[in-house]
Amino acid sequence: MTLMIVLSVLVIVALIAGLAFYLYWVGSLLGGIATNLEASEQSIQRINADAALIGPGIEHINHTGGTVAGALPLLYGFAERIVTKASPTPQRSVIATPASGRRRSRLHKAVGFTPED
Repeated sequence: MTLMIVLSVLVIVALIAGLAFYLYWVGSLLGGIATNLEASEQSIQRINADAALIGPGIEHINHTGGTVAGALPLLYGFAERIVTKASPTPQRSVIATPASGRRRSRLHKAVGFTPED
């Protein structure tokens, strides 16, 4: 009977030692994760500071892009007039078509449109 008590105590001590090792190991892993999170927090703060400086520049870019996009039809019209004036034969009797024939878009069928031929 005393042998059973001694073996039971040894098993309990071994389990407690295994649990202590496991908890130490998990604690060291969690400590590494905490260190990485602190480094990430500093990186995020730097990114936010840089983004705060970039924000007004992006608003200016968007405004300029909108202005250019609004001017494109006007610029296209000017380009059409320039090409017409610079063309050696402004009045063409026949529209040039490629040797393969006129290309048809397949998108018409997708939207249910049938062009008139």
